[in-house]
Amino acid sequence: MTQVTGHWIDQPQTQAVSAMLTGAGYQALFVGGCVRNALLGEPVNDIDISTDALPETVVALAEDAGLKPVPTGIDHGTVTVVSGHVPHEVTTFRRDVETDGRRAVVAYTNQVEDDARRRDFTMNALYARADGSLVDPLGGLPDLRARRVLFIEDPEARIREDYLRILRFFRFYAWYGDPQAGIDPDGLAACAALSHGLETLSVERITAETMKLLSAPDPAPAVASMNQAGVLARIVPGATADALPRLVDLEASAGALPAGIRRLAALGGDPAAHLRLSKQAARQLDALRAQIGSSAGAAEIAYRHGPDTAHDAVLLRAALTGQSVPGGVEAEIAHGAAARFPVKPADLMPVLTGAALGERLRDLEQAWISSGFSLSRDELLR
Repeated sequence: MTQVTGHWIDQPQTQAVSAMLTGAGYQALFVGGCVRNALLGEPVNDIDISTDALPETVVALAEDAGLKPVPTGIDHGTVTVVSGHVPHEVTTFRRDVETDGRRAVVAYTNQVEDDARRRDFTMNALYARADGSLVDPLGGLPDLRARRVLFIEDPEARIREDYLRILRFFRFYAWYGDPQAGIDPDGLAACAALSHGLETLSVERITAETMKLLSAPDPAPAVASMNQAGVLARIVPGATADALPRLVDLEASAGALPAGIRRLAALGGDPAAHLRLSKQAARQLDALRAQIGSSAGAAEIAYRHGPDTAHDAVLLRAALTGQSVPGGVEAEIAHGAAARFPVKPADLMPVLTGAALGERLRDLEQAWISSGFSLSRDELLR
C-alpha cells in the first residue's frame, strides 16, 4: 500500500486538526500539493485538508478544540484552521454547479469522488488520511509516478471551468512533468483550441502563473510547447522561446539560481501587454532589457546597476547571441561593483553649476569608467 510520509503529516499541530474532524465523525483527507509533493519527494509548503464537514461545523469544531478558525474563504467552503501557528486550509467537499471560465458556483457534497472530479489534473486529485494511507478516487497515482500531467477526464471541459488551467498545465509540466516523455498531446490541443479564454482572466492571475512557470528549474520545454500552442503570444506578444534553452544551460554552468525575471527578459516581446509586475520587478526587467543591447561592459553594468544585474545581463547576452560567457567576467563584475566615483559635485563648484555641472560630472564619470576605474580624483580634475 502506498504511504504518504513526511514531517508535515506527523507533526502534532497537523494531527490535531485531523483528529478534530475525525473525532466528530467527519472525514479529514489531505489533498493536492501536500500529497503530490510528498509522493514526489518535493518540499511541502502548504497543507490542504478536504472534509465532508460543512464550513460552520469546521469553525465550531476548531473552537471547541482550542484551535483558531479563520474564515479566509468561507463563502467557497474554506476555513483556515491555525494549530500551533501552522495554518491548514480546510475545505468542504465540493462539486461544480456552474462555471464561467473564471469562477465557479459550487455545492457541497459528502462524496470525495465529486470533490476529485472538480480538480484540474489527475496528480492533484490524490488524498491521504492522517495515517498516510493513500486515497486515489480517480486512479491518478500512476500518472504522478510517471510524471504525466493529465487533465481529469475531458481537457476542454476542465479548461472551460477555469481558463487559468491553460497556464497551470504548462506550469505543472515545467515543475513536475517528464520532459523525455513529452507534454500530453490532448491537453496541448485543448490549450491551443481554447487559448482565447485567457483574455477573460485578470492580469494578476496571469502574471502569478507565468512567473511561477518561469521560476521552474527548466521551463524551456514547457515554454516551447506554449509557443507551439499559440499561448505564449497571448501572454507576451512578440515573444520568442528560442533563447530560453540556451539561457537555462548557461545558468547551470554558472551556478546561477533560476530567476523568473531573467527568463522573462530572454523571451523579448511586450511583457507589459498582459503582465502586471511589481514596481521592483518591472525596474529590474527594464534594466536587463536596456543592458542586453547596450555597449556597456560587465564592470560598468555592475557599477551602475549592481552585480546581480550585471550577472544576469552577461548570461542574457550570451544566450541571445549564442556565444559563451567571456572569461574573467566574474572579476570584472566584482571590480565594477566595488568602484566608487572619486569626484564630487563640490569639486567643480562654484566654477560650474546647474546643467553645466551635471554634464561635466557625467563626462568625467564616463572617462573614469573607460579607464577601468583607474583614474584618480586629481587626474580627473586636471
